[in-house]
Amino acid sequence: MVRLDVDVLRDHLITKGINQLYKCWLSHIEILGDASSNVDTGMGFDTLMEDETHEELMYDDEGVEEMINALQESIEDCPEMLENLSIDAKKPLYSGCSKFSRLSGVLKLLSIKASNGVTDKCFTKFMEAFHEILPEGNLLPSRTYDAKKMLTSIGLSYERIHACPNDWILYRKEYASLESCPECNVSRYKKNKVPAKFMWYFLIIPRFRRLFSVPVEAKNLTWHADSDGREKDGMLRHPADSPQWVKIDKDFPDFGAEPRNLRLALATDAEVYDVIYIDFGPKATSHDIDVYLAPLVEDLKLLWESGVEVFDAHRKENFNLKAMLFGTINDFPAYGNLSGYSVKGYNACPICDENTSSIRIPNSNKIVYMENRKGLPVKHRYRKWKKAFNGKCEEGKFPISLSGDQIFKKVQGLNVKHGKLNSNQLPSKGYKKESIFFGLPY
Repeated sequence: MVRLDVDVLRDHLITKGINQLYKCWLSHIEILGDASSNVDTGMGFDTLMEDETHEELMYDDEGVEEMINALQESIEDCPEMLENLSIDAKKPLYSGCSKFSRLSGVLKLLSIKASNGVTDKCFTKFMEAFHEILPEGNLLPSRTYDAKKMLTSIGLSYERIHACPNDWILYRKEYASLESCPECNVSRYKKNKVPAKFMWYFLIIPRFRRLFSVPVEAKNLTWHADSDGREKDGMLRHPADSPQWVKIDKDFPDFGAEPRNLRLALATDAEVYDVIYIDFGPKATSHDIDVYLAPLVEDLKLLWESGVEVFDAHRKENFNLKAMLFGTINDFPAYGNLSGYSVKGYNACPICDENTSSIRIPNSNKIVYMENRKGLPVKHRYRKWKKAFNGKCEEGKFPISLSGDQIFKKVQGLNVKHGKLNSNQLPSKGYKKESIFFGLPY
């Protein structure tokens, strides 16, 4: 048996697809029978091409048509993806070419790239040369990026978004055509149009569609509501047992009434951010993370306000999927970056805020936080101990955490500009920005 790394397997799946003779994966809990019977929406590949003859679609494409038929079930709820694939499969690579379509030509070259470990930079050089060698007007992409972008509907869609090196803006929307940052005037590019900084955003909506396109996954996504075996004894066994879940159902009954609606967790780390499906190449700094979260927040707003049509392969029906950000998972520094609270210095506790008990240790540069016995029961024996702690009895109590509405009132009107060049102008304590998540309707 040959063991291959993830990149090689991914490239193989993109260029070769899955063997259609392999109908049942017995090691993956699939049900015996015809795999094609799992999804039936009444819309076939032939329907989209009813005006084309079979001969007009045929090229010597090493299974391109077979690959599209295989993909049909997983993307037929996204007709624009299937349409893009089918158009590229019909277009000849150049005028008069009968052997390769645009899609099969790109797949052929990417297959060679993957089989021989050719780097993206080297492959771009080959693509540029092939583009010049082929007849004028040929449809072969001249860059690796463009070739891979053709296949985003086969894999999972993503966006490669250029960013200001000083974290002021993302080059999208009104900034898409600019070649330098309007705030700091730093160039968008290094040499030869290579972006100085960029981020990868793996689009969440296509991924959710993929999840629901697999019958087993679609069923598991509503396990909390459909499972007869789930214990409901007042214990916290699932997020659905939490008071927060219940509150959302009460405040937004229409959202809670559809068990397929998603409640998402956002996980971040202080050094490298892995935010659902956002991946940051260069590190984003402190509160500037909001600049990079903008595409995600826009998708979250769409998923809350109008939702998207998704095919449920378990129930074999279309439905309107909505989603919300249910919570975050992060360490303390990342919490500060997301919330906008300064988690360093004398007032580092977001609960105690200005009442944080802290001292700087003599002859060092360390700040320590005292009076932690406030969290113990009132009659706990440690409260009376002096020598083991700071030489004092502890009579105080922890303050009550501020509500979301109270925090929102504190941060409203904080006009803090993003960007590294403004980092020295940030408040040294307390809240330093209005978090981008306050822009979510809920």
